[in-house]
Amino acid sequence: MNPLLRSHIKGRASFLASILAVLFALSAGMLFFSSCRLYNLERKLSPQYADFISKVRYIITKEEEKIFLELPDSDKPKFIEEFWKRRDPDPGSEENEFKIEYLNRIERASELFFGEGRPGWLSDRGRIFILFGPPQERNTNPMDAGGQCSEVWYYPPNFPVVFIDSNCTGNYVLSPINLAHLQELNMAQARFQKTFTEEKKFFDFSLSVKKTAVTPEIVEGLIIIEVPYAGIWFKSDKEMLQTAFDVHLAIKSSTGLLFWEYKGPFEISISEEELKQKRGKIYRIEIPFSLNENLDKLRQGKNIIEASLKSRTENEELKKTLGFDL
Repeated sequence: MNPLLRSHIKGRASFLASILAVLFALSAGMLFFSSCRLYNLERKLSPQYADFISKVRYIITKEEEKIFLELPDSDKPKFIEEFWKRRDPDPGSEENEFKIEYLNRIERASELFFGEGRPGWLSDRGRIFILFGPPQERNTNPMDAGGQCSEVWYYPPNFPVVFIDSNCTGNYVLSPINLAHLQELNMAQARFQKTFTEEKKFFDFSLSVKKTAVTPEIVEGLIIIEVPYAGIWFKSDKEMLQTAFDVHLAIKSSTGLLFWEYKGPFEISISEEELKQKRGKIYRIEIPFSLNENLDKLRQGKNIIEASLKSRTENEELKKTLGFDL
């Protein structure tokens, strides 16, 4: 039983306690029979309960799974409520941060790792992503001499997780060489199951502005967005890796008066070899602006540049602001 469940179960009495006592008393000779019976019970689940038991497979204990499958349908909603309540890191708050974070990771894994003949969250990459979150660093390796591709994810302090695509078809499996790290992997899994910390963003960007001309009649310059290549997630399209950013920029007064606005996409298409060479480098976007109206108001006080950058691969949007004075 993982530490999170143990800490919650000790202090929380529930309607499941008596059932647990009976289940723990089962004899070893009944285990095989019980396993077959539970398998049959799972096959008979209604779609909503089958979806629940499938999606919580990474965090549900064997004891909980057994109880859930044996309960009558009338008691299953109460079990599900109690299941998430046990994992609530702050029962006094209105929201269950653990539940929200876990289900968000299920959804994001589905978006990122689809195309392997099963939902993305059921893939090996999806499982690691859900339990550990985004890696600190992700290296993609093109086809080697043996005809296979690979990805290496690094988690702090320097723990590598290797995925192999034997035929470079997009089907990545956890590498057998990681069996040597099995104990460390299990310890990491227990740690991340216990507490979901705030998730590291898939990508980040820096925002700056460079004025190229300032006269009484006109103000011109460049708004510069820089995104580290190491934080960009791509989708494979034939022999290339592709993604796109939707950029929205606005220059406004402190009162919200709009002076200038820009909307547009920036598409990136790159080979795996090129990406490998650019690891540690920056993808730079430069957008020129020109202001020739309402300059008297622009010069009256504090102004801001609002920037929104949305990754189409992750469907994740980040927003930043920057002070802008003349």
